Amino acid sequence: MTKQAYGHIAHRQVEVNGVRLHVAEQGEGPLVLLLHGFPESWYSWRHQFAPLAEAGYRVVAVDQRGYARSEQPESVDAYTLLHLVGDVTALIGALGEESAVLVGHDWGAPVAWSTAALRPDLVRGVAGLSVPPLPTLGLPPLAQARERFGEGFYQIYFQRPGVADAELCRDPHSTFRRMLSSGAGARPDGGGPRAWVIREGQTLLDSVPEPEKLPHWLSEADIEAFVADYAEHGERAFTGGLNWYRNIDRNNELLAGLAGRPVEVPALYVAGDQDMVMALIPEEAMRGLLERLAPKLYRRVTLPGVGHWTQQESPAEVNAALLDFLGQLDG
Repeated sequence: MTKQAYGHIAHRQVEVNGVRLHVAEQGEGPLVLLLHGFPESWYSWRHQFAPLAEAGYRVVAVDQRGYARSEQPESVDAYTLLHLVGDVTALIGALGEESAVLVGHDWGAPVAWSTAALRPDLVRGVAGLSVPPLPTLGLPPLAQARERFGEGFYQIYFQRPGVADAELCRDPHSTFRRMLSSGAGARPDGGGPRAWVIREGQTLLDSVPEPEKLPHWLSEADIEAFVADYAEHGERAFTGGLNWYRNIDRNNELLAGLAGRPVEVPALYVAGDQDMVMALIPEEAMRGLLERLAPKLYRRVTLPGVGHWTQQESPAEVNAALLDFLGQLDG
């Protein structure tokens, strides 16, 4: 299809597995495929395009199925981890490539780790930002989260059909301001990393206050960009991404036979020490996961003062870590 240029980044639509996906790309060379998380889009990688492209890589960021400018299948069960891995493997071929280095953040990290574990023939290396490789490939069963955090844990709250969907799209500007600010490092309340837990009788956004001022790394123009990306789906703007969460237990059933499968390609793990994931996975457990499931881990990078939105909050440090890792792969 025809490419449309926005600055030096070209945008187009690619169909894989019967689903139309929006991709943004820049540069020429070995493919580096960037996979965003929730609630984000290709725009989450805005700071990575130029540095990686200038270093000689073809940089492609995709709006994953159900998100932003990509197509949103109707059925909830069209968003299993197997569907998402299938999209990545098909996209590599649709882009005319035989392999790629995958970089995933938040939900994009389990997709990247799982693709590397299941299709090492297509993945030269994998970098996970925020979320480490997990024994279940996807997120742990909801029963574990319910036992630890109760019914108010955000992943459980997201299971209710239509509830979070309507809440988050009521005022998308406010939604992005609240969620991106609350998950950041150095928050105004001075608190450490913590998971989203909704008190009884409240909504998610009740528990995530509107910030008086955006964090230094996030501008109103950035908020507008995310809102514009999500505008295509109207009242279902967030439903595709929420459907990923609604397949957590289904993923565990489908992938039970692959539990504990390690990632046998070179790997990088980068996370901020103020990331909410640090509140979910104790340090000893984190070390064990990386040792057991990423035996070819090249490096673990911890970014002081950085919260959940790794590559947006600390782009220079993330870019340096990625370029160092890519250099090792291609050296």
